[in-house]
Amino acid sequence: MKLKLILIAIVAVLTTNCKNKENSIEPLVLEVTTFSLKTPVNNQTFNKLDAKVEDNFTSKQPGFIRRESGVNENGTYTILVYWKTLADAKASMKKFMSDASVADYAGMIEGASMKMNRFTIHADFKAKNSTFVEVMTFDTKEGTDIKKFNTTNTNVGKETATRKGFVKRITGTNENGKQVVVIYWDNKENSDTALQPFMNSPKSKEFMSMMTQTSVVMTRSQILTSLKQTEISNKDKVVALLNSFNTGDQTPISYINPNKYIQHNLGIGDGLAGFGAVMQHAPPKGFKANVIRAFQDGDYVFTHTEYDFFGPKAGFDVFRFENGLIVEHWDNLLEVQKPNPSGHTQFDGTTEISDLSKTAENKTIATEFIENVLLKHEMDKVATYINPKNYTQHNPSVADGLDGFGAAMQYFAKHGLVMEYTKLHKVLGQGNFVLTMSEGKFGKGELTAFYDLFRIENGQIVEHWDVITSIPPKKEWKNTNGKF
Repeated sequence: MKLKLILIAIVAVLTTNCKNKENSIEPLVLEVTTFSLKTPVNNQTFNKLDAKVEDNFTSKQPGFIRRESGVNENGTYTILVYWKTLADAKASMKKFMSDASVADYAGMIEGASMKMNRFTIHADFKAKNSTFVEVMTFDTKEGTDIKKFNTTNTNVGKETATRKGFVKRITGTNENGKQVVVIYWDNKENSDTALQPFMNSPKSKEFMSMMTQTSVVMTRSQILTSLKQTEISNKDKVVALLNSFNTGDQTPISYINPNKYIQHNLGIGDGLAGFGAVMQHAPPKGFKANVIRAFQDGDYVFTHTEYDFFGPKAGFDVFRFENGLIVEHWDNLLEVQKPNPSGHTQFDGTTEISDLSKTAENKTIATEFIENVLLKHEMDKVATYINPKNYTQHNPSVADGLDGFGAAMQYFAKHGLVMEYTKLHKVLGQGNFVLTMSEGKFGKGELTAFYDLFRIENGQIVEHWDVITSIPPKKEWKNTNGKF
């Protein structure tokens, strides 16, 4: 009995010491910021600027403790900054917004995509040798017993700490009750391996049942300092190639496979020789290219570009990659037109890429619109696919809304003109943007290529850009690869 009392006393002392140790850690502030880059921005350029911002600006602000930057496979950035106080965090951000030294960096960020939260944490930060980080923010369900939630959170943390590659887990909450969980791993592979056991764990299921599911936001990011030697992304290669028209830089030519470059622009010869022949015939001031939007879908990259290419033109380009090199190219070009009846140009409008988890769903919506409405002429389904109250049109001749779409169809019918889609060749997408490449007839019946870029929101098309170009007769082709 005496031995039992001694053991109980020891446990009590140890427990009290642990609690005192935890409570002795001064509360800190964790600032979590997520954002996407403007679509033409080169990630490598941004990553280098990010390091400079940390070295020359953020780390020199009062109350700064530590900063990590990470990016996920969809290009979403997560910036974690640890501060001594909330006042320090707010003062730094206020200065950041007006400091000229970070203007170039800030200008690369898609403003509408930027989200920031600050959390109070109690953590002795030690996460050296970590190359991968998971960040989850969420609200607890209304009526949740916070004491029980905290206990469950602690138990999940203990279980997570047993996983291979685990480095550190940090939790916190903000003044509105939003929660954060940050987990550092030694590498992505061990984080991936731990995901399924986490989802299957009874403790984790209990933990997740206390969350408001619609509020859960999770990013899984490679820490930038571990990416210094990684290869430039395919999207960045394409943007660099098009931008080389402006700079004269020859390096991006190396992104094209010299032994296999299939050209579908019928006015250009096949292979690198065809590409070179066009460049040799450039006007004295050369060609110009302003990439407005750039997207990546698997091995494909597609862009929306404002060109000065034998005159001002609007263009869509599609590039296919194999083993990191461009092996195939399609495009559609049209002379730049005046703003349409609603005042929109061929280039303006939303550029932010969002809804990355809905890429497949949005590609299906665009596919069904082309197939059912434009191929099968099931016009009663138009309002199923196009938002009847919010539809911005960038076609040079068509006004906004379903009324504009309907008026264009009536005009064609009245004047004996056609806009006939006969075959859908390709559907490419990233998040809320989908590009379709179709064949058909236009105007007085000329064989035509239709490139349509759709922006989709909540399951409906809300914005549309296009380039419609006639396909020349075969006798004029400079390659035999066909338009599609």
